[in-house]
Amino acid sequence: MDDVRITSAKKRDIDAIYELELASFPAPWRREFFESELRATGRLSLVARRGHAVIGYLFAMWFFDEMHINKIAVTEEERRRGIAGKLMEHCFRFAKANHIRSISLEVRETNIGAQEFYKQLDFAATYKRPRYYPDGESAVVMMREMSSDE
Repeated sequence: MDDVRITSAKKRDIDAIYELELASFPAPWRREFFESELRATGRLSLVARRGHAVIGYLFAMWFFDEMHINKIAVTEEERRRGIAGKLMEHCFRFAKANHIRSISLEVRETNIGAQEFYKQLDFAATYKRPRYYPDGESAVVMMREMSSDE
């Protein structure tokens, strides 16, 4: 893990981010969405790198004291090695530094592994959004309240 670096996403990373997006999600974002995220205000866009290779990313947005994680993915060969946790740690540090009080995200109802991962990070399932995804699957909305001592 010492050779994994978390940095801000740059325009030059879009090709690798988009390839990872296509490989990771049944209803992927369009490439233009990632490009617009890099230009928008109130955004946190991170990549995880091993050497020069992008092996993960996290895209989030914030408004006042609330943050929403829009996307997080790790390459299949790098999964279950702590990369997503490292991306989330950077997100939490950013949240603390910017006085963010709560973080939310959606996860597929059938993605139990992801829900367990987020529960380990003190996220709690709060409600379901029926037919949230293009294929009709519902989303579980998960929230984490940031404590003042984080």
